[in-house]
Amino acid sequence: MSVPGQTMGMAVFTDPFIEAFDLSRTQLSFAYLAGTIGSAVLLTRAGRWYDRMGARVMIVASSVVLGVFVLLISSIDVIGRWIAAATGLNFASVTFGLILLGYFGVRFSGQGILTSASRNVLLVWFEKRRGLVSGVRGVFVSLGFSLAPLLLALMIDDFGWRGALWVLAAAVGVGFAVLALLLTRDTPESCGLQPDGGLASEAHDIALDDPNIRAAQARRSPVFWIYAAGLSMHALFGTAVTFHIVAIFAEAGRGRDEAFGYFFPQALVSLSVNLLASWFADRTPLKPFLVLMLIAFITGAAGLLSLDTNVGYWLLVVGFGTGGGLWGVLSNLAFIRYFGRLHLGEISGMNTSLTVFASAIGPAFFSIGTDLFGTYRAAEWVCIGGLFALLIGALWIRQEEPLASTH
Repeated sequence: MSVPGQTMGMAVFTDPFIEAFDLSRTQLSFAYLAGTIGSAVLLTRAGRWYDRMGARVMIVASSVVLGVFVLLISSIDVIGRWIAAATGLNFASVTFGLILLGYFGVRFSGQGILTSASRNVLLVWFEKRRGLVSGVRGVFVSLGFSLAPLLLALMIDDFGWRGALWVLAAAVGVGFAVLALLLTRDTPESCGLQPDGGLASEAHDIALDDPNIRAAQARRSPVFWIYAAGLSMHALFGTAVTFHIVAIFAEAGRGRDEAFGYFFPQALVSLSVNLLASWFADRTPLKPFLVLMLIAFITGAAGLLSLDTNVGYWLLVVGFGTGGGLWGVLSNLAFIRYFGRLHLGEISGMNTSLTVFASAIGPAFFSIGTDLFGTYRAAEWVCIGGLFALLIGALWIRQEEPLASTH
């Protein structure tokens, strides 16, 4: 349900937005950058709200807010013409400000709060099988995210870009908000239960099981930063590729249908890897998964550089699919395993803030690279360099997991 706030959800609307709002691709990328950075600044605070108010309130509220901002985006050209006529301002200047506001809203409520809250609430209900449960969740997330571009493209063809946004707004802002209100509960303890089932009377003490490290301590940990940086690099690189997917494939001589069709085989690889890795993660340390994730993204990046060939295409599919599957495992398990669940909202909020910030930079970075060099390859090479640097760091930094009992 966070798809309207995710890159793959907004990327499908890029070309219709450019035409309807009278903006260039670079202008739209910068609006996305500014809106996403603005949302990233507030996400650590949103993590504190989660720790204080609980998942149920945060999920319902963020769903409603996401729906409202999707409705705003669907009306930007209409509102822009009215403001331009009333004030004499340039239409493109008005729509730039409005889409910036819209991007801020959907990124903050969708990619930020709704994604983090729905992930965290699931993790606190399980301990011994967190990895497996996260993998099952990952099946639905990966399928939804990967099929979303295809489904949204069909919706745009059938209903137009505005009608497609109206459907999304109703689905998340009304339908999902009601479901979350009825079905979500913050913790097992609030229902007289304990994680993994059983009654609270069976004496389950969170303080004995979790390290419960505070956010200030996590910020001083190299382990936090290597995982946050690795996850953020994928957010930067993957978001940029997704946002410019049609143009990148066109540069390689491939069409729009191939560009959107890429997401399906990539999703199958991601799903398979996510399920297998999640099962193993309940029994093994997380460091090997981090190393393999970075190697997989480097492999996918090599495929991106040779996308005009069949080998390059499948390297991209397998590399980014494998990396995406492992990314799902690490983003779910790393912070609760290393730092506990008492301050999970704030700590995961810090990570989400960084990944959202990175995802904001990605599309604009690729746009600037294309404007300067006439190709996306320069930006791709920079990302490859960053991945190699992170791989060295992942191998070098010592990673001791406090929750050894989960293995």
